[in-house]
Amino acid sequence: MFNCLRYPSTLTAQLALISGLLFTGLSVQALDRPDTEFKIFQFPADQIPRIDGDASDWDIVPESYVIGTDELWETSGKHDEPNPETLDIRVRVGWVEGLNRLYFLYEAYDDYWDFSLPGLKNDTFEIVVDGDLSGGPLIARFRNNPESISEEDAFFSMHGVHAQNYHIFTPHEEKDWAMLWGPQQWLKELPYAQVAQSYDFRPGESGHYTLEFYITPFDFASAKGPEHSVETDLKEGKLIGLSWAIIDYDDVDSSRNNGFWTLSRTHIMYGQANHLVGFRLMPLEPEFIEEGLKAHWSFNIVDMERRLVAFKDQSVGEVDSWHWDFGDGNSSDEQHPIHEYAEGGNYVVVLKVEGPEGSSRFSRVWDVGLH
Repeated sequence: MFNCLRYPSTLTAQLALISGLLFTGLSVQALDRPDTEFKIFQFPADQIPRIDGDASDWDIVPESYVIGTDELWETSGKHDEPNPETLDIRVRVGWVEGLNRLYFLYEAYDDYWDFSLPGLKNDTFEIVVDGDLSGGPLIARFRNNPESISEEDAFFSMHGVHAQNYHIFTPHEEKDWAMLWGPQQWLKELPYAQVAQSYDFRPGESGHYTLEFYITPFDFASAKGPEHSVETDLKEGKLIGLSWAIIDYDDVDSSRNNGFWTLSRTHIMYGQANHLVGFRLMPLEPEFIEEGLKAHWSFNIVDMERRLVAFKDQSVGEVDSWHWDFGDGNSSDEQHPIHEYAEGGNYVVVLKVEGPEGSSRFSRVWDVGLH
């Protein structure tokens, strides 16, 4: 049972974490491969991949997004270079605007799948994500102040707090799908994660394996629970830290692995977030962008007491003019108007835009509700 004295409020915890980082001299760290940047595919909102182990949802992802075996390094010195005939890996990563989720498709061929035992010894896809590029240690073993804090206390105060490690068993059979490093075990459960797999081989056999899942990265993941935590805000163009390792076992009678293949160049990427790799959240590919003029808008209630509302044009296409109908008899031709309503009520607000390609209209029915 957790000792509640270890957990301050969310704000206090974040201030303490920032203070600790400053005290130990940490700052935003360089990525392990600063000359390399991988892409994260943006799925259209109407084509979000279904987590069911069927990779067909990913057929729309261009080959340029695939990260293969040729990008991996074996950091334990067991192999000079990868051999696709014994281990072949293909990984694609995706995101959806408006959802703070990272979607993964992991496809692998192995000439010997090792997953018969109930413990840690299992072929593994291990990923680490640092959504805000804060860098530094994410597990207690690598804490910067061992003279001031024990490993046990560091486990609760820093383990997985600013970056998360998912040790995913491939396949996972008669065991949980992942060992999450840290006390935040809620991270690997719905709605923060979902997983499905597909395979037709038995332990010791060769074969192809498909793993499909999503995770939710957190800038601050509290051991106290999601209500005390801060999700990473995923936005187009954002750069995040991400890397993975494939731990390959080829002998059921040996506890030693036959390879630790990483996307970064450093073995300790699993516990040091400054050894991750840069991944960019990409815009929609051109074929998924709607052509032509399309009106759209959002709003924010600036002051409920004064019934003051700020409207924001989010239209797509070339716009020459805007006309807002605020639903109370008033209108505006500004692009981003601010309007003060005289009386409370639920209003139908309409935006009409015009441009070289014609005109478009978009309304929200009673979304703007004031009292």
